[in-house]
Amino acid sequence: MLATLPRMCGIVGYVGQRPALSIVLDGLRRLEYRGYDSAGIAVVSDGSVRTEKKAGKLANLEKALGERADDGIASGSTAIGHTRWATHGGPTDRNAHPHLSADGRVAVIHNGIIENFARLRAELEATGVEFVSDTDTECAAHLLAAEMAKLRADSAEKDGPQLLAEGMRRVCARLEGAFTLLAVDVQVPDAVVGARRNSPLVVGRGEGENYLASDVSAFIEHTREAVELGQDQVVLITPEGIEITDFTGQTAMGKDFHIDWDASAAEKGGYDYFMLKEIAEQPQAIADTLLGRLSANGEIVLDEVRLTDQDLRDVDKVFIVACGTAYHSGLVAKYAIEHWTRIPCEVEFASEFRYRSPVLDRSTLVIAISQSGETMDTLMALRHAKEQKARVLAICNTNGSTIPRESDAVLYTHGGPEIAVASTKAFLTQLAACYLIGLHLAQVRGVMYADEVAAVVSRLRRTPEKLRDLLGVMEPVRALARDLKDANTILFIGRHVGYPVALEGALKLKELAYMHAEGFGAGELKHGPIALIDQGTPVVCVVPSPAGRGVLHDKIVSNIQEVRARGARTIVIAEEGDEAVKPYADDLITVPRTPTLLAPLVTTVPLQILACEIAAARGHDVDQPRNLAKSVTVE
Repeated sequence: MLATLPRMCGIVGYVGQRPALSIVLDGLRRLEYRGYDSAGIAVVSDGSVRTEKKAGKLANLEKALGERADDGIASGSTAIGHTRWATHGGPTDRNAHPHLSADGRVAVIHNGIIENFARLRAELEATGVEFVSDTDTECAAHLLAAEMAKLRADSAEKDGPQLLAEGMRRVCARLEGAFTLLAVDVQVPDAVVGARRNSPLVVGRGEGENYLASDVSAFIEHTREAVELGQDQVVLITPEGIEITDFTGQTAMGKDFHIDWDASAAEKGGYDYFMLKEIAEQPQAIADTLLGRLSANGEIVLDEVRLTDQDLRDVDKVFIVACGTAYHSGLVAKYAIEHWTRIPCEVEFASEFRYRSPVLDRSTLVIAISQSGETMDTLMALRHAKEQKARVLAICNTNGSTIPRESDAVLYTHGGPEIAVASTKAFLTQLAACYLIGLHLAQVRGVMYADEVAAVVSRLRRTPEKLRDLLGVMEPVRALARDLKDANTILFIGRHVGYPVALEGALKLKELAYMHAEGFGAGELKHGPIALIDQGTPVVCVVPSPAGRGVLHDKIVSNIQEVRARGARTIVIAEEGDEAVKPYADDLITVPRTPTLLAPLVTTVPLQILACEIAAARGHDVDQPRNLAKSVTVE
């Protein structure tokens, strides 16, 4: 059994007989790679909730705790802790978790996104509550304190822990979005309450103590017995036991399991490599990126917009600047943006952009794509665009990083941290973000109506489930990878949006397996690359759907016949039910039916697994390939 897959942030809770501070800090160290913008801790001790939180690495929090006078924080036996991957609000001390209620009695930590936080915040401010952070999480702290006050006034006969669980259930009933919440209340000193919706939470079962965490690696040193929670459940842990209910208060059951991995394997969720784990996280990462992006009136919602609708209407040219995998996502975006908006769109290597003196003005929109937000080539391209008075919109996975800060608008991809050097979920979430930007531009410019945009978003939202199904049938791809491990070269061909997918497949193989691999537009084969084909040369063919793009489909089938006639081993990626390709496929990989423009979201995944498994079969370090770094911060 695999652990529940984490998304953003690391969460730990403990209640028992031992000093909680050291236990929770140890758990945070194991989870730091999941959220390293800031860290914080809250300990219930001597009738108060004592907190410490700092922006930056966990070491900053540990230093602050080490310099702190002994005020009881080290002796309390109930605590919650958090390492943050910023979503709402930048990575600062005041935005770090935990967040306290106004009276300082309740502390809350949170993983996920509360979609209706703006409305909740307005309601709370109308009652006189003053917010001290920019986060959506702080709403939950104030709401829980208010519900606890009502319950104590109305239900004096209830004991403390049950009161805390009921308060959490009432809060959850008001929240929209995806979340894991943990909370403590100074008036309930021996309890931690947790809740989850579309975000992971697992219980560690101890003797005279219990744990909560976003992943089992946080408590694996202390217990190997765990309980996996179901959807929309609230869990109350005390030193004596674990109680689980659904959001309505009905008793519920978790799923018990024994952890038989070591700590290192637990951090990877039971997978052999972080890359495999991150491939498996892609359905959730796409769902998170799409979460809350469509307003009640059908409009696309970006994160930080310092551009007016008129600014976007004035756009007459789009440039996309990016590097590596992000560049390939931009190539896909070109097809979608031009199709939906009818605005000319060019895609440029960020490293070359400013050196060729591109023609830019106030009517030019530059879209800068970067997973880290610190890619130096992309940052310098952005600055050049700004100097030329162009408008800049960033797609980024790291809240508060340099590229979003220097842009006129931002759309964050909520993919969570990516540890493996070779990007996987970053690519798919960037694709989702590019689609959203294309739809937003089309809508603002009046090219698409709200119902048309909603229809595309609805199809996007069905993609995560398709990906989950696809990931469940990838064993033949793994077997194929083992068979191909000794190949000298592998070629990739595609048409339309399949061409960038072919480029990305080749890049992954080069990065991980250190093999010669090239991607080509299938129509370009006869203009030179077909000379590379020899007897047995593997050629991966990304086939478009026959529905809607029948001409393209027929043409690539002809290309497959051309390479096969010259001795190639054809590895064909085609949608389910495509009978026309079967006679020409030596190896057939089927993917779920998906509209043509959105197809890269599914056709890329088998190529990620193929590259990962070939690299592993060749004995290479999958997560840290030679000569590469996760974020390139020099030109």
